[in-house]
Amino acid sequence: MGQVFSPASKDEDNGDLESSFTNYFKKIKTENKIISQEHIHLIESHLEKGNIQVASSVINDALKNIGNTPINIAVIGECGAGKSSFINALRGVGPEDEGAAEVGVVLTTIERTPYKHPKNKMFILWDLPGIRTMNFPMEDYLEKVKFQEYDFFIIVSSACFTKLDLDLAKAIRFMKKNYYFVRTKVDLDLDNEKKYKPRTFDRAKTLQQIRSMCVNAFRRNNMDVPQIFLISNSNLSNYDFPCLIDTMIKDLPAQKHHNFMLSLANITEAAFNKKHKSMQQTILSKAKKTHCLATIPKMSILKCDVEELKVKLNHYRVLFGVDDESLEVIAKDSHVPVEHLKKIIKSPYLLEIKKRETLKGNLLKYLEKFTSDNASHPYYKKIDYLQLLFLDTVTEDAKVVLRETYSKTSSTSYHPQLLTMDKYYPFLKFLAGLVAVFLFCFILGFRHEEGSNLQITF
Repeated sequence: MGQVFSPASKDEDNGDLESSFTNYFKKIKTENKIISQEHIHLIESHLEKGNIQVASSVINDALKNIGNTPINIAVIGECGAGKSSFINALRGVGPEDEGAAEVGVVLTTIERTPYKHPKNKMFILWDLPGIRTMNFPMEDYLEKVKFQEYDFFIIVSSACFTKLDLDLAKAIRFMKKNYYFVRTKVDLDLDNEKKYKPRTFDRAKTLQQIRSMCVNAFRRNNMDVPQIFLISNSNLSNYDFPCLIDTMIKDLPAQKHHNFMLSLANITEAAFNKKHKSMQQTILSKAKKTHCLATIPKMSILKCDVEELKVKLNHYRVLFGVDDESLEVIAKDSHVPVEHLKKIIKSPYLLEIKKRETLKGNLLKYLEKFTSDNASHPYYKKIDYLQLLFLDTVTEDAKVVLRETYSKTSSTSYHPQLLTMDKYYPFLKFLAGLVAVFLFCFILGFRHEEGSNLQITF
């Protein structure tokens, strides 16, 4: 197959590249950008002047920065506050997984302990010792735990925040660092309230009472009330955890957005969308860096292309939790056969040899859709479009698996009475029919007895 698009002049190419780059980043919200605004302005300036090579170099430097920029988050909390469970939840690991922070063990942390994300070594959570265990003045404590190394602090508590927590927040703010207050175990609070007050239990009211107790702790100490996040480490998609993630992303510099979003636990469709947008920006930025000609030379899928795409596809599947190993874990946790999960997703079969012709067809369909959705853009090489196609497919697979496992879990966990009724429905139907026959016979017998003074016995 020959060229699909008409070639353009060099000036038109430069203009298309500049226009597409500018328009693309204008559409992205500030908190979701992975390249800083300063870099974007610099790239636009070079493109406007026709300095393609210099612009390409700036993009390359920016992409290197986002891939190699570490994120360090400090987590502070007293023993029993749910700090270890919170650290594991943010890293997407279970309490029994290798490298997990120990949960349910009474230990006193006296040294800061790093926990790297299993799929992103640049994302590190630091378990810091509680203030009570250090016996240092506040300033010495922050110096001891190397406060300057962290992007922000998360202060964790399973009860009301103490004066020590609030004093720590004041000191962190004085050091010009961000902090967040996280109130854990709200699911247990709700369960207890429902257990002791089954008739008057009100979920929304109970959550508001918990929040009010936290707010009052700040007011009693003459402090401005910050945003307080109510979470459950065992159910991150509920309560305020998604809001906490959004807030942290907004507060991070642009070059750290990518690593942070790729580290998000695969628990909500919103998390998948954030990962998708971040990876899409990376793919398109690399494409703009390396491909400036407004043509696609050939549509054939070469062997070297397939090998490179195979690596990319596997990376996306691991990132979104739909690789074979992740599916095994999901199947075990949700009690859904792994064969069923593999059957409802499409990404594993994108590069099958017998599907090679279908891959070309999908590429052409994707090109048509992409160009219609992006009126002003330069054309990239086929491998760039295929990466975008693979990314879209893997993202949709992740959502399909999430919906499937959530529906199964919900049906068995939250509505057991419906399953019980379904199980006994045939018997109840039979019993209702028997009662109806009995009443009919009884009425018929009663009337017959009145008319003929005969007694009918059942």
